[in-house]
Amino acid sequence: MVGQEGAGQPEVGRRAVGQLWRPRADPGRLYRFCSNAHHEACNWLVPEDAPGVFCLACRHNRTIPDLADPTNLAHWRKIEEAKRRAFYSFIRLGLPLINRVEDPENGLAFDFLADPLGEGGTKVMTGHDNGLITLALVEADDAERNRRRTEMGEPYRTLLGHFRHESGHYFWDRLVRDGGHLEACRALFGDDSEDYGAALQRHYNAGPPADWQEHFVSTYATAHPWEDFAETWAHYLHIVDTLEMARAFGLGIAPRVEHGEELAAEVDFNPYRTTEIAPVIEAWVPMTAAVNSLNRCMGAPDLYPFVISPAVVEKLAFIQALVHGTLPGAEAGKGGS
Repeated sequence: MVGQEGAGQPEVGRRAVGQLWRPRADPGRLYRFCSNAHHEACNWLVPEDAPGVFCLACRHNRTIPDLADPTNLAHWRKIEEAKRRAFYSFIRLGLPLINRVEDPENGLAFDFLADPLGEGGTKVMTGHDNGLITLALVEADDAERNRRRTEMGEPYRTLLGHFRHESGHYFWDRLVRDGGHLEACRALFGDDSEDYGAALQRHYNAGPPADWQEHFVSTYATAHPWEDFAETWAHYLHIVDTLEMARAFGLGIAPRVEHGEELAAEVDFNPYRTTEIAPVIEAWVPMTAAVNSLNRCMGAPDLYPFVISPAVVEKLAFIQALVHGTLPGAEAGKGGS
């Protein structure tokens, strides 16, 4: 494994890392490619006068795999692509993005780790620990990830999904616990002081309750209030990001139905900026019905195989209010980056 924090500037690589560029979006300023462009793992830019060599997303990397192994390099590139998509949402929402150099105790950092060679080593587990998110490199192998998806009974297991879920644990610390919203969160998601290990063991032994779809967005959300929050957080990011893309393409859904236009939807608002959950859900439900139907026509799994119950809508509304700082009481602890 290779540490990345504070790494030096590489020699000019395939993306001409050492050259300066003047983007049309900001013509008054010169930029250079992120240092990880040298590995064809990043295409983001860094201002010429910025003190570091990494972009806003890559500066959170703590450990990357040994890139002398071509398989590791290929997997890491896929992971970085998913990470940038996750960071796009963090930036659009103005979430606090502090790295471990800026705050060694509370900063957000990533370890991308390969399983040890041989049969005796302990496999890497994807998870979160006090701001450090570990992602098993093997998750970038499509066959292995699909095997785990089936084995774990997770209908939606993706690299982007991992980033969004695990970031939910980190932002729970920053926005809920440190932001003064602990009691409000517990009133909706449950008591997080419940023994986490025992709750997970119970979940894996007994499975979810029979009526889980009435109260939770996924089976894993039933394991513990922390997981319920993280799963709901991830789904909020899934929803607003997908709706923004639909809006960018001018997509609208107006199916031919016998009685009225109950399923009609047009994304005529900014999903990342709205502070009302109703228009989000009113656009999302018919949109997913349409894309799921299109996938079925191609013999592919549903794009969004989940049910949004009224209880889940209430939880999504909490997440929305949390990220926009509109929850009553203490400040949500947001900080732009």
